[in-house]
Amino acid sequence: MRIEPQRPTAKNQPEQFAGDVWVDMIAVPNEPDQRMSVAVVKFAPGARTAWHSHARGQYLRVTQGVARFGTRDGEIIEVRPGETLYTPPGQDHWHASADDTFMEHIAMLENGDDPATTTVWKEHITDAEYEGKTE
Repeated sequence: MRIEPQRPTAKNQPEQFAGDVWVDMIAVPNEPDQRMSVAVVKFAPGARTAWHSHARGQYLRVTQGVARFGTRDGEIIEVRPGETLYTPPGQDHWHASADDTFMEHIAMLENGDDPATTTVWKEHITDAEYEGKTE
């Protein structure tokens, strides 16, 4: 057993996020056969991810604020503290904070067989997609 060292908070990359988003890693694989990663992710009001998918899916537990999650078909789900959203493997989606509140969630996922495929990042979402307006 050992206590894991605290990692510094990192600001997420503008290629993958719009607005201010910070991540604190809680757990990362230590052994070759481990896959799990867990992070606390904090979004400023209106901040959002780009479209992306995960090789093995993802669980997101909202701990503060109001989270918005969107899918390619235009569905938007609002999730509140204490609720957990599951995204299946390969499903394109985005996460965001509501416009008027900070949002925090715990992200839990497993690495893909090739760790480089764990998360596949795509284009940024549009304001219309964020607002649930599809053509």
